[in-house]
Amino acid sequence: MTNKPDRSGPCILAGFALAAMLACTTPSASAHEANKRVADANALATTETASRPAPQANRRAVARAEKGPYYVDFRARTAASWGHAFVWYGKTSERAVEVAGLTPAGDTWAYVLGHLTWVPAETGASYGDLDPDYLTANYRVYLNEADAKRVFAYIKKLQASSPVWNAETTNCTGFIGDIAEYMGLKVPNRWQRPENFVNSLKEMNGGRQMVRLSTE
Repeated sequence: MTNKPDRSGPCILAGFALAAMLACTTPSASAHEANKRVADANALATTETASRPAPQANRRAVARAEKGPYYVDFRARTAASWGHAFVWYGKTSERAVEVAGLTPAGDTWAYVLGHLTWVPAETGASYGDLDPDYLTANYRVYLNEADAKRVFAYIKKLQASSPVWNAETTNCTGFIGDIAEYMGLKVPNRWQRPENFVNSLKEMNGGRQMVRLSTE
């Protein structure tokens, strides 16, 4: 086996530079914890408005006919670096939503180290996930009750089985891509910006709003 050249020096220096930059833009831990809450009606209503098609009577009728009582909303938001991809999911008749996504546990240093190796991960809501002002893209699909139970159980299982984060291999777009794949959606290349990933996901699936899982 050949010896690979030692690039740890430049990587560490790059990490320090990135950390210094992110330290100016990363919210405090207290703010991070304060935002780990379910979304309120205003955030949910904002997403519904943003994702609704052009106000044509025939399109609205089709959209209403295709909507099921449950949903999964694939979302992307701004962040200090590349952005973040995650999902909202829940019941259309309820104000609260569940949030799932893959992020490094901790603040700036965990993020920097996660570009060099694997770091402990968190899989719930992170700072900005519930703020509609940070939203850059979303694609909402609807499910009937039976399918929603299966998909929501899969999301919980994926959260429980995702203990680490790495920027190149086990990242946020890969996480929500696994959910989309389980739902039978066509999934784009996962190594791209979260906003581009969500927009590509919507485009590849023709913007379809209702998803029905195949019977087992």
